Amino acid sequence: MAITYRKLWKLLIDRKIKKGELQKLANISGSSIAKLGRNENVNTDILLKICQALNCNISEIMEIEKEEGDSNV
Repeated sequence: MAITYRKLWKLLIDRKIKKGELQKLANISGSSIAKLGRNENVNTDILLKICQALNCNISEIMEIEKEEGDSNV
């Protein structure tokens, strides 16, 4: 299983918010934005800051994606 942040990017597009704006709104680093862009693990605090900045739930910015050959889900 892998985490994907496609929902976050779609939400930003829908709200017309750029990644740089999100970085400022959520007070997070550019490296955190880059990690999100690569679907890498980020600290839960980062995700909470994003949710607070966007006034949304964590399920609205990320999801767990089943990988091919993964029969555990």
